[in-house]
Amino acid sequence: MTGRTFALICVTWSFLISQRATAESDSDRLEKLERAVEQLQQRNAELESEVHGLKKRLAAVPEYDANGNQKPPKTSSDGKTLLEKPILGEEKPATFVVQRGPEIKLTLGGFIQANFEDGDVSAFEGRFGLTKLKDRFRLRRARINLTGDFAEQFDFKVEGEFENSDGLNSNRTAFSATDIFVNWHAYAEAQIKVGQYKAPFGLEQLTSDTQLFVIERGLPTGAITPERQIGVQLWGKPFTQVWPEQKDLLTYYFGVFNGNGRNTTLNDNNNFMTVGRLELLPFKGQIFGQDASLKLGGDVMNSRDDKGTNISQSLNLLVNADGSLSPYVLPGADERWAWSADAWLNIGPFDLIGEYLAEDVHGRAVAGMSPGFSNFDPSGYYIQASYFILPKKLQGVVKWEALEPDQVDSDNIHSLVLGLNYYIHGDAIKLMANYVHTWSRFRETHPRFGDDTFDEVLLRLQLMF
Repeated sequence: MTGRTFALICVTWSFLISQRATAESDSDRLEKLERAVEQLQQRNAELESEVHGLKKRLAAVPEYDANGNQKPPKTSSDGKTLLEKPILGEEKPATFVVQRGPEIKLTLGGFIQANFEDGDVSAFEGRFGLTKLKDRFRLRRARINLTGDFAEQFDFKVEGEFENSDGLNSNRTAFSATDIFVNWHAYAEAQIKVGQYKAPFGLEQLTSDTQLFVIERGLPTGAITPERQIGVQLWGKPFTQVWPEQKDLLTYYFGVFNGNGRNTTLNDNNNFMTVGRLELLPFKGQIFGQDASLKLGGDVMNSRDDKGTNISQSLNLLVNADGSLSPYVLPGADERWAWSADAWLNIGPFDLIGEYLAEDVHGRAVAGMSPGFSNFDPSGYYIQASYFILPKKLQGVVKWEALEPDQVDSDNIHSLVLGLNYYIHGDAIKLMANYVHTWSRFRETHPRFGDDTFDEVLLRLQLMF
């Protein structure tokens, strides 16, 4: 074989190999293209099915006219209801709300409490005789609130109430503020709270309106505690870091306030109300196989008030000769000291709560002028027991309370409360029923004023959102 012949054979062999490789490569590419086309066709069928289903759902959604009335479903010429509805124009974007500031959390909430009150309405608050109220349906509270947290260790609350006044607390009938405050919580041991909120005095007063076991707070609480004030407060749990497993063992509160109530930006004088509270949780564990705890508390308060300051919503007996109570507006300047002690024992479905409150109201001379009233020292207490008859559903409550206004002889008022609470969805949806029997020692010793015992039935529906 010559060299030329060998070269020709090599060239021919290389050409045949390259042609075979090309043929095999084209075959692979063709096969891949065919698979890709099949996948696209399958995905296209799935999308068409999804669009078809969406049109059916849109067609099933009822339409409404400008007055809010539902329009009848559209039908074809043969009277059959159309199952599909064409989508005309661009789809309207969803409506949403975002916070304007840099908050990391915002929570919108509120609650509604509606009462039915029959019999001697609010007699347990001293509302009888000249101040007696009529049977009624009552929108007791309707509040809306917004709370939020910042990454910089600040939280806040803004709450307002659609108030219906009955002349008991004020003449406010419009939307008004309840809690508005900012709280700095960088250190659990020392937090700072600024704004309007409840001064830290009185266990029953500080218990949330939605978590009470009886419909209304008792007369001693309403007469002696300072309720909401505007000011600043230092508070915290000092064992949070040094003893984490016992961080709730001790909680302290110390606040300085204007001292003349909520939604009032003017102070009555250059003096301030100071309030302090300590809470101790000496036991938290189990008793008889049930979760149990014991909580103890104590409060102290001091205030120097000028003439004309309202120091209580239900303490003044002197202006009502029949023994009924009304708000006490100082006829002269005073200095007040108040203190209280409370205990709360919980053993599974059983709760026992007791609280004692006392106050010294002493007149003081201003610019050589006498105070114009005699010193008096009101005091009161209550004992309350409750038990879940049906676990977490039906709760029975009994409460005994007493107040001595200490303005005239034998002016004690006592009340017995019997109640049932039905928790439809915890405190979020709750039905409450109370029977309240009240005795007036003053009217018993002065029978010319009429009845000395009073009865009231209260019903409440509560809903939180």
